[in-house]
Amino acid sequence: MHIKKIPNVDAIRGGEKYSGELHLTEHHIIFVFPNILPDGAAPQPNAPKTREVYIAYPIIGNCVFRPCPSVTGRPSSIRLRCRDFTFMNLNFHDEVHAREAFEYIRNRTCRLGSIEKLYAFSYQPLKPEKPFNGWHLYDPRAEFRRQGISTKSVDRGWRISSINKDYTFSPTYPNMLVVPSKISDNVIKYAATYRSRQRIPVLTYLHSLNNCSITRSSQPMVGFRGNRSIQDEKLVSACFSASATVEFNGIDAPVPDTVEPSPASSQADLSGESFETETSDTERMEDELIAGNDDNNYDSKTGKRLVYGAQQSNLIVDARPTINAVVMQAMGKGSENMEYYKFAKKAYLNIENIHVMRESLNSVIEALKDGDISRLPPNRELLAKSGWLKHITGILDGSALIARQVGIKHSHVLIHCSDGWDRTSQLSALSQLMLDPYYRTIEGFIVLIEKDWLSFGHMFQQRSGPLNHEKWFVVEKDALAGSTIQPGDSDGRAGEAFENALASAKRFFNKSRNNDSNPESDGDGIASPPEDPSQVKKPTPSPPEANEITKPNEISPVFHQFLDATYQILRQHPNRFEYNERFLRRLLYHLHAAQYGTFLWNSEKARKDAHASERTRSVWDYFLSRKQEFINRDYDATIDDRQSGRERLLFPKLSDVRWWHQLFGRSDAEMNEYLDLAAARDERLGTYGMGNMPGGFSSPPSSDTRSPRPPPSPQPQPPSMPTSKSVLTGVESAHEALTPEERVIGTLKHSASADTPGAFATNLAKIRDGVVGLEIGRGLFGTGTGESGNGSGNGVGLGLSRSGSSGGSDNRKGAATKGEQEMADMSTPSGDKETVGLA
Repeated sequence: MHIKKIPNVDAIRGGEKYSGELHLTEHHIIFVFPNILPDGAAPQPNAPKTREVYIAYPIIGNCVFRPCPSVTGRPSSIRLRCRDFTFMNLNFHDEVHAREAFEYIRNRTCRLGSIEKLYAFSYQPLKPEKPFNGWHLYDPRAEFRRQGISTKSVDRGWRISSINKDYTFSPTYPNMLVVPSKISDNVIKYAATYRSRQRIPVLTYLHSLNNCSITRSSQPMVGFRGNRSIQDEKLVSACFSASATVEFNGIDAPVPDTVEPSPASSQADLSGESFETETSDTERMEDELIAGNDDNNYDSKTGKRLVYGAQQSNLIVDARPTINAVVMQAMGKGSENMEYYKFAKKAYLNIENIHVMRESLNSVIEALKDGDISRLPPNRELLAKSGWLKHITGILDGSALIARQVGIKHSHVLIHCSDGWDRTSQLSALSQLMLDPYYRTIEGFIVLIEKDWLSFGHMFQQRSGPLNHEKWFVVEKDALAGSTIQPGDSDGRAGEAFENALASAKRFFNKSRNNDSNPESDGDGIASPPEDPSQVKKPTPSPPEANEITKPNEISPVFHQFLDATYQILRQHPNRFEYNERFLRRLLYHLHAAQYGTFLWNSEKARKDAHASERTRSVWDYFLSRKQEFINRDYDATIDDRQSGRERLLFPKLSDVRWWHQLFGRSDAEMNEYLDLAAARDERLGTYGMGNMPGGFSSPPSSDTRSPRPPPSPQPQPPSMPTSKSVLTGVESAHEALTPEERVIGTLKHSASADTPGAFATNLAKIRDGVVGLEIGRGLFGTGTGESGNGSGNGVGLGLSRSGSSGGSDNRKGAATKGEQEMADMSTPSGDKETVGLA
């Protein structure tokens, strides 16, 4: 292996300066420096004379080269910001060496041209990894057999279909699909044209105790004409028509005899009074909004309200903000018209798209960016403005809502966003993590990622960009490179504010021409497959390398957010997970390091076409060969639903979401102390206020309850954690779609909702103005009403009033103002902190 060695290099990391030698290999930057013991430390026998820090080229997120002529006496520098939040500044005494190093790094990072030149294709496993083959760890038939579905078992309402065995039906879906038993493949073929990318509703999880399901799909192709599909309606209805409990099917739940159903899942133990004391304010409002005025919540004979959990409330979850769904309707897609799905309700969540999430993480990086040269704590104002914790809280809130519907309300849930591979994967995987203890084991968590992320087509290559991008490598002009960066200095870039302003201006003037900045496409740009290959003119085939090029506007921390949300639950329930925090941190490192082939492709089909299992190693080889390093020593595998803290169900405490400080390379105090202090202060104020109310009372501590649900959230919440606002922004049913004048507007709405009476005309006007600028709306607004020929003009799939004026003109003006701001926001384009070895 050829190694380029550069002596006399100073590395600054965490405000500390180290002098050593820089080694540049084909796949890594290696900084070698003397192993100097701290003052007073006793020397250890056989201690290495040198230490090494490895940085894999693909993990570099930003590289700034500051040349400085040697005659000035100031060193040239290369400043690295890595996607595992490693920050390092390298100072070179020789400008020629610095320039050679920069070009060497750039050529092996963003100028490879093909993923086949990444380290994964030449990596030779170390001896401990050789006995493992992580590519064969996940067997979909075995996993669904564990859930109770197989050709040899009793029919639980589901069957395994081979309609996608050669990936021609839906190239981004797995080759094995689980669909309702009563639905034939012929019906599925017709239903496929109604779902974006032919990603039809299919099963991902069946609850072993109550036979309730989680299915997932992409958005329907409703459009302004209010299109419908009888086959899709039959398919969704069949997904929601399985028995409410396993015992109705004559199947014994596969749990030990000593285990009884969780009190949270047992109707007998859920009196209305006890439930009220165990549910947070946000959860209670969400449940009330979903329940609404549904007649199904009352016994037809007695007229009494049914006990919570004693009736089904099947739910279609649209992860998008309502206004975003309306935007997609202008593009021929949209959301279900609940007039045709009368067997369920629809809940809109407020989870933002990939562009918003990318900018949020960029703001976090800005708050941390001086972590190489300074010991100062991160910029807390920027951390708060980033909204990162708000987004994590929202994802957890939506996932908990789904888990409650399945595990407590014994109901079925269908999840989708736009294309069903980003937010849908987050919500599906996290809700299963809350429902099923198996996924809290190392093996189960691997299966969960393989199933809901890898096989269901999360676009890892597109979202991570392992081939990097030229724009992430910057050579600063001499005028900007006049100062030397030393430990404790600030960045010193006088032109940075101007450059940021200029970049914002460019985005503003170019956003109407930028086809990649689709405000609600989950980031699937020109590289994505066409909606209907038979109707779209096929472009000239491009070489595989063209589809592997990193598109910065499609990069987004979707999987990172899933790991962060998992960390939050693990942190709050430290003895309920077999794996530890470092397991999650190393998984994020290997997401970007390109040492293994697991995360290098966008779909199961792409991995098979590339023969990934034959040409690369699986990332699970790394974790399984070092399993003892990732075992949680506090793990308690006992599942006993009669004992507090050992229940089957786990729910996050939304008021206790904190920064993942280990990932960001900072201490808990640096990242979270101000949040903890604010929470403690507000809890004291809340307790004082409640105790001084007439007939004062206080909620029982969470340790005294038998439910895994969190106690009421303190009000108000700490900065950047607005958990008093739910992620749920609207609920719609067929009854409300047909009688909009009776709609009760929920108190949880964040903005002008598309399902508010009179809002459709307002949103249509905004869309008309915005879409004309994007030149994609020609011919869509001829009538200006959005009514369809089949008479389904009541909101074209969003439960909207066709008469538009029933809500009143005063409300419409306020709705338009908020909606315009939200539309403007949507248009914005845009491992361990330790020595990392080759293993």
